[in-house]
Amino acid sequence: MKEKLALFGGRPIRKKPFPPYPIITKDEINAVTNVIKSGELSTFHSSFLGGKGVREFEENFAKYHDTKFAIALNSGTAALHASIAAANIGPGDEVIVPPYTFTATATSILMHNAIPIFVDIDPKTYNLDPKKIEEKITSRTKAIIPVHLLGNPAEMDSIIHIANKNNLIVIEDCAQAPGALYKKQFVGTMGHLGIFSFQETKNLMTGEGGMIITNDSNLAERCHMIRNHGEAVVFGKPRSYISNILGWNYRMTEIEAAIGIEQLKKLDEGNDIRIRNSKFLIKGLSKIDFLNTQKVLPNVKHVYHIFGMTLDEEKIGINRNKFIEAVNAEGVTLSGGYPRPLYENPLFKEKIVYGNKGCPFSCHLYNGNVEYKTGMCPEAEKLCKNAVWTNLIRPPANLEDMQDIVDAIKKIVNNAGQLNG
Repeated sequence: MKEKLALFGGRPIRKKPFPPYPIITKDEINAVTNVIKSGELSTFHSSFLGGKGVREFEENFAKYHDTKFAIALNSGTAALHASIAAANIGPGDEVIVPPYTFTATATSILMHNAIPIFVDIDPKTYNLDPKKIEEKITSRTKAIIPVHLLGNPAEMDSIIHIANKNNLIVIEDCAQAPGALYKKQFVGTMGHLGIFSFQETKNLMTGEGGMIITNDSNLAERCHMIRNHGEAVVFGKPRSYISNILGWNYRMTEIEAAIGIEQLKKLDEGNDIRIRNSKFLIKGLSKIDFLNTQKVLPNVKHVYHIFGMTLDEEKIGINRNKFIEAVNAEGVTLSGGYPRPLYENPLFKEKIVYGNKGCPFSCHLYNGNVEYKTGMCPEAEKLCKNAVWTNLIRPPANLEDMQDIVDAIKKIVNNAGQLNG
């Protein structure tokens, strides 16, 4: 049955907004209130390891992942940078990273004066393609940063095998994937270090914040120092302000930790809702042959920070952006995801990281000649043009909400001719 699209004045599928996120309950409010009443908003001035809330959050997070160490920081970006610094990655080194990811995955490498080497993605999983890694490994390669994009675990067996074969550090970017599993192992526990983001859109949020997990005591100690101005502390003795490593103020506050403690208790439940909602969408959209949902590897738990699809413009005969505009007019929010591969940003293309001097690319310690140009990662470039994302699968959205998403997309499909008029 033909219907007039809302884009052209028709009645939209949905008029009411989707449920808001993040979910703040009395648990978080009480936890934050207790911190404020205590007057201890950050006790790093008296404890190298931070306040009791930070330490409790770290202990709970490490226990959840069955790792020895968890180090809380003030953002996922800080966690990435601290991990790179802790792993002794620096001038002259190269780090392999996908180009289809959030900016910080690559810019954190530049923050420590190393060079990002972009390797193309698997067009079905959207994650780093292991088959394309080894051709980019050189004598300068120091590490690989796989990203578990949108909550979907990367192909870690192959990545770990390549890293071990070439004596490389693996830093897992789990910013969008807390609680995700790869063959019954939590993401973040398979590499040397795993990083998480708790920015307020994430599956586990503290407003802003991040975490590093590791089983390596040396890496953990270095992360602790980097988080706190590089200070070395001899426990049981007065603070001496001795710095033997370059560090920053990457410390988490007690308020953020208090929220994190409560949010961690609800992570699995929230992820289950995301998975339920996403499976409903997959089934509801399965007969639309020009929409392909993100592939999930066998024995993997995808936690759907975002629900990702690709649109075949030739099959539907509609431009991706016009399709998104039409669905949005029906009261269902879609987006196009990352607009371009990271290497197409001026920061990389023009090598203007530290002004016009060319550093770190022109550093005398770097003997490579990296070039960032269009065409170097064709699958990532293609995905930037045909990706369709929605974050509406997040709790407390229910299956009735998901049905509206299906109905809105089907309405556009059944009336696609109106978009070509």
